[in-house]
Amino acid sequence: MLTLYFSPGACSTASHIGLEESGAPYTEKPTLLGKQEQKTEAYLKINPRGKVPALEVDGRVITENTAILTYLARQYPQAKLLPDDPVEAAQCIETMAWLSNIVHPSYQRTMRPERFADSDAGKAEVVAAGKKSFWANLQEIDGLLASREWIIGSRFSVADAYALVFYGWGTRSEYPVKELKNYTAWKDRMLKRPAVMKVLQSEQNVLVK
Repeated sequence: MLTLYFSPGACSTASHIGLEESGAPYTEKPTLLGKQEQKTEAYLKINPRGKVPALEVDGRVITENTAILTYLARQYPQAKLLPDDPVEAAQCIETMAWLSNIVHPSYQRTMRPERFADSDAGKAEVVAAGKKSFWANLQEIDGLLASREWIIGSRFSVADAYALVFYGWGTRSEYPVKELKNYTAWKDRMLKRPAVMKVLQSEQNVLVK
């Protein structure tokens, strides 16, 4: 049995989409960041780092989107969530690592500057640098999609599930994401996928409001 711990609108949307795309049966366990539910004693037994997502697999737990999405793609190969070509499969995982390690932290700096600086002046500098970096990262994603239908080649993969998070965050924070023509056209293709739309609607995501 699979159980997903997630918070609507957080980066865990990526794993939520991956699960829905996999076709595997699962149980949802909303863990609301806004209510600090990720810091409760009960949840810290699931993920001691106090973050979402977490995927419980028959009593064992996987955390981090990159790991969860890779597990789902390999465990449910019939869903074809990883490219068949070994190099493209590695590039898919590489892209998810970049989204996790570079793109996500750049946005985090705009929203949680207190994690990176103590003084008001320092926080303002962190926010400014974060906004510049996050926008540059969105532009890089747009460039990746200049000659591709999906993030990795010609077929949907778990990297697409992850990349949608950042278009949503850009929209929510009023970045001019519609100027990114390739990324926006890709977003429109994503919204035509039933599994994606089901998750976004259930999470009341900004992209479907």
